[in-house]
Amino acid sequence: MIDFSELKKIIEDNNSFLLTTHVNPDADAIGSEIAFYFILKELGKKVFVINHSETPYNLEFLDTDNVIEKYDEQKHSKIFDEVDVLVALDFNRSDRVVRMQKRFNESKKLKICIDHHQDEENFVNHFFIDTNYSATGQIIYDLITKTEIVKLNYQTSYPIYAAIMTDTGSFRFERTSPEIHYIAANLIQQGVNPGEVFDKIYDQSKFSKIRLLGAALDSMQLFGEDKKISYMIIRQETFKKLDAVESDTENFVNYNLSVEGVVIGLLFIELKEGFKVSFRSKGTIPMNKLAAEFGGGGHINAAGARIRDGKLDEYMQKILSKTEEYLTIKK
Repeated sequence: MIDFSELKKIIEDNNSFLLTTHVNPDADAIGSEIAFYFILKELGKKVFVINHSETPYNLEFLDTDNVIEKYDEQKHSKIFDEVDVLVALDFNRSDRVVRMQKRFNESKKLKICIDHHQDEENFVNHFFIDTNYSATGQIIYDLITKTEIVKLNYQTSYPIYAAIMTDTGSFRFERTSPEIHYIAANLIQQGVNPGEVFDKIYDQSKFSKIRLLGAALDSMQLFGEDKKISYMIIRQETFKKLDAVESDTENFVNYNLSVEGVVIGLLFIELKEGFKVSFRSKGTIPMNKLAAEFGGGGHINAAGARIRDGKLDEYMQKILSKTEEYLTIKK
């Protein structure tokens, strides 16, 4: 359970904040940052929003005030010691901010984490985490409605809706509860157009992304004696050939689960340094535990791991073999 009264007090007792989120941010990360930014601005606070990664082009529309900055050590390093509070949104391990990790951890300022993932690291002063939430954006919604710190309005509802809609898989994932639909209805009552949000996130892709999806699907293979595992591979040479970027791969992994009989899907992405793998499952097969075996984490049905000091071809067979073991493991 999150103590929203404590979170409200921290906000009210401090004047300046630095908000950040994880590498390669998704709509929950960006939406939560922007909604929290609007809360703080309405309260007259000074706010910086600084991320390791650039905002994916299909999420730039959420940053209506153009406040999100990409981290530049020379430009931003002093801010970590000048603000009153550092806020980690939608992640709970400091390595998820990559180049910002050292400055974040070394800062003596008050640090808080607002998140809904498991496997937390003790890197902040206060954790506001509950894994029962479907999205970090839902936590921001409850902060507003439970504490009345500000009034819910269109400006905050829009990014919150984007956060919840995407992290529930358009309201089809496991934690899609009656409460989530009630919240969505309330956000729509504030003026949010569901079709517009979906269109901007999913139906305004660059041609390079569609071609990259084709390459990913073309790489799809089945694995295991019962063919219950499906995986795809995207190499660096493919990104270069198609002029695509890593953020274009968002949700590609889910196509694996569209194959009849498949219950676990993986997406291997070769990076300039190392590689990353996304894990998805049906039912109660714990992808967060599987990802943890390779230094990652996440949710039961959706998790990931990033290995910076290894090559994809050296790890892939090991990861696939370990994945096969999880076919009989339940949460």
